[in-house]
Amino acid sequence: MVERSGYVDGEPCWADLVAPDLAAAQRFYSALFGWTFLDTGADFGHYVMCLKEGKVVAGMSPPMPGAEQTPAAWSLYLMSHDLEDTARRVDAGGGKIIVAPMDIPGNGRMLFALDPSGAAFGAWEPGQHTGSQLFDEDGALCWAEVNTREPDPVDAFYQGLFGYRQTRVEADEQFDYTAWSLGNADPVAGRLTMTDAWEGIPPHWMVYFAAADTDRAADLVRSAGGQVQHGPFDSPHGRIAVVVDPNGAVFTIISR
Repeated sequence: MVERSGYVDGEPCWADLVAPDLAAAQRFYSALFGWTFLDTGADFGHYVMCLKEGKVVAGMSPPMPGAEQTPAAWSLYLMSHDLEDTARRVDAGGGKIIVAPMDIPGNGRMLFALDPSGAAFGAWEPGQHTGSQLFDEDGALCWAEVNTREPDPVDAFYQGLFGYRQTRVEADEQFDYTAWSLGNADPVAGRLTMTDAWEGIPPHWMVYFAAADTDRAADLVRSAGGQVQHGPFDSPHGRIAVVVDPNGAVFTIISR
């Protein structure tokens, strides 16, 4: 089991889901990943912690009051130990703060922003909550990438935000990808250029959850009321399936 007690700045550290039908989401992810759930109560807007074998791995919540029509979606958070500095870098790099740095009492601080292409992401400054307690483990976050039609401005924005070392993995008319590392470590995230095949899909961060067997996980997605959007298919890094939960939130499953 790959347990984590913290993350360095720029690492994907947390993902949470806005789910209009919270009960349906819990049934689905319980069947798929074996998650159990802890409601943090009314003071926190009934934000739900998702646990795998007793370890916190993700969050989910209903839409905010007054925003009940918000579509279901997974959001990614990047670690920041200085949220005020991160907010300044968002502004300087051409992004837009949509939720200014705010306290989550007893847990940490967060902001939410748009990059220059419009992809939304969060940043998390840890308190008691230090991010997912499991990483790259069955049923836990294991990778994330931003999908955009504006690769050069987006690469520059995130490089300015966290100093990623960005390496072009492959580039042709169909596939343009950069892998992002912190220092000399292995890549922690990536950027994929969206092609004409992505027509109608806005820029976004895609979250990946690890699975022991992608084909079996894809079958579980279907039987639990979700849909398989693409795959399963083989990649250099594992077998992948892009799936949709019963609320309509898209995410990716990968077995290494």
